[in-house]
Amino acid sequence: MKIDLKALFFISFSLVLILISQAQELQKVNQKKPVYQNVDAGKRSDTVLRAMFYNVENLFDPRDDSITSDEEYQPTGMRGWTYSRLKQKQINISKVVMAVGGWEPPDLIGLCEIENFSVLYGLTNYTALKNFGYKIIHFDSPDPRGIDVALLYRPEKFRVIKSIPLRIHFPFDTASRTRDILFVKGIACKRDTVNIFVNHWPSKFGGAMASIPKRNYVASVMRIYADSLLAVNPNANILIMGDLNESPYEEGVSSVLKAKMDSVNLAPGDLYDMLAGAGLSWTKGTIKFRETWDAIDHMIVSMPLLSHTSPHGLHIFDAPFLLQDDEAWFGKKPFRTYYGAKYIGGFSDHLPVYMDFKF
Repeated sequence: MKIDLKALFFISFSLVLILISQAQELQKVNQKKPVYQNVDAGKRSDTVLRAMFYNVENLFDPRDDSITSDEEYQPTGMRGWTYSRLKQKQINISKVVMAVGGWEPPDLIGLCEIENFSVLYGLTNYTALKNFGYKIIHFDSPDPRGIDVALLYRPEKFRVIKSIPLRIHFPFDTASRTRDILFVKGIACKRDTVNIFVNHWPSKFGGAMASIPKRNYVASVMRIYADSLLAVNPNANILIMGDLNESPYEEGVSSVLKAKMDSVNLAPGDLYDMLAGAGLSWTKGTIKFRETWDAIDHMIVSMPLLSHTSPHGLHIFDAPFLLQDDEAWFGKKPFRTYYGAKYIGGFSDHLPVYMDFKF
């Protein structure tokens, strides 16, 4: 069979022109898309509740609290912490909350590293959040630095029934103090009861190995409370959120709390760590150490609550404005309030996590 080279060349040339034209059109479409599309920005229905957790890194009041070690965050302290810097940090946090919310702000917000009710009142009443009617649940804990956990909620989406602080007493170190676990029970979207635990487990400061017993103990307490709810009601909706200072594979989370990473083979009474479906890697997490990202900010759910969402429903909010260039270890890192002792006016050393539940 004789091949017409001229016809073949014409067909090939025409195909190249078509491909170039399609590529140019695709480039125009992509240029019209927003740079950041992690958040589902559409308006949520009355049956959908968005929950968020955020370690805001040292949201302190500049006033001296005589019973806590808060001297570092005072105008005369090492950080030179002032009311204007506090105000800027509250504005920054409100910006993050609004961005996570999309069309409307999140309905539940778990927070840690906040000093007192006053800084939360300023956050919810003197920033962009003031128009959304957030209510505050906070209790002072015995933490030596005075940092606590808290929950903000929108009453039109979540009606509180009960809230109490669960105090931690280490039997092997009776002089040591840490943050309470905050327990809140309420009705979500006027349809179903949800039991929420806001956590901030002991850090690895002073040595990861030395601090394991304390995290394991808090994990055991958290597991006991979860089991007690499930014993009374096997269909209990439980949401455990917080900075656990451990990745999903470390001992306290995986072996003591027994948070599973496999959503397929769950049994009644199991807890599922939503970080399992977040696509974690050394380049994706909620906090960065040197060149590696880690995920220590969790949302863990009971099997009944998992039925109200997707196993891949948790998102790490890594919007560009929360990051800065990492000149020492390359790539990006969280844009913090301080770089060492130097004030740079950023957000936090953690990235927030969020997810939606449909009732």
